[in-house]
Amino acid sequence: MEETQRQKKIASVLQKDLVDILQKSAQTGMQGVIISVSKVTVTPDLGVAKVYLSVFPSEKRMSILEGVTSNTSGIRHELAQRTRNQLRRMPELLFFEDDSLDYIEEIDKSLKGTDENPIKNPDILPKRQKR
Repeated sequence: MEETQRQKKIASVLQKDLVDILQKSAQTGMQGVIISVSKVTVTPDLGVAKVYLSVFPSEKRMSILEGVTSNTSGIRHELAQRTRNQLRRMPELLFFEDDSLDYIEEIDKSLKGTDENPIKNPDILPKRQKR
């Protein structure tokens, strides 16, 4: 099912404000960490917003995602204060990691030929499972 215009507008408002909130908290608490909100999707009933976070450096991704998830209520309150004139009800926020940068990096390595060749060493390929 395709997103409606209202869902897209609400998602863009949430994304813009979430970027401000998360980057301010990253500046004060975590030096050298870049957090970006790569995508926000809102359910048709506008009750749940899925937020996809991209974190650099990727080694700190899980710890930052856990910290953001544990502080969801504070982030939601701050977001509600910022969007109180635009939204009647603040959707529930669900945070997920966006690993598309890692995927792009793996493809780039494969194209450059810096990773191991599966034709020469077939042991690196995942084994098929019998059904």
